[in-house]
Amino acid sequence: MKHPASRDFFAYWDEKRGVNAAPDRSQLEPGPVRELLGDIFVLSYDPNAGYPFRVAGTRVCALLGGDLKGQEFAGLFEPASRAEIEDILGAVTADKLAAVAGVAARTPEGRSVPLELLLLPFDTRAHTPISLTGLLVPFADGDHALSGLTLTSWRYMGHAPMRFAPRVLRKLALARGLMVYEGLI
Repeated sequence: MKHPASRDFFAYWDEKRGVNAAPDRSQLEPGPVRELLGDIFVLSYDPNAGYPFRVAGTRVCALLGGDLKGQEFAGLFEPASRAEIEDILGAVTADKLAAVAGVAARTPEGRSVPLELLLLPFDTRAHTPISLTGLLVPFADGDHALSGLTLTSWRYMGHAPMRFAPRVLRKLALARGLMVYEGLI
């Protein structure tokens, strides 16, 4: 992650998830990330509509030229990048992986503007819609009404090593010698 806002939001999300693959949506509070709220958005999953915006911060809306509520996220991208961003969104929600991407957008004058996109999953519970959060920030101030988003690079961020609770560690310390786990290959 290159942008400080992405690093700050990821650190907050990572702290809230603890030992889980992703935090529950209710665990994220706006107070600790108050200065980032304008850059944050939440997407939900709808089998018929893809990933529409549920909520989008004021800077994200200004950056992309208007209110985004209900608009399909992948629709902001150029056709050449749409399948790729849909695959990334699917991996973020299904595999509970965080993703960071470099994005290029165009100003009305045709100038290219670099952005950073961070996508973070929420833990899913029964009878709750699949959703994820993210952050979209430009590397320079002053650019508004951007369009034609294109992916320039992306990567998934793997999970940190599993942190064992003290009780599990005590059990592992007692186990000596050869251990056979049935069903493992």
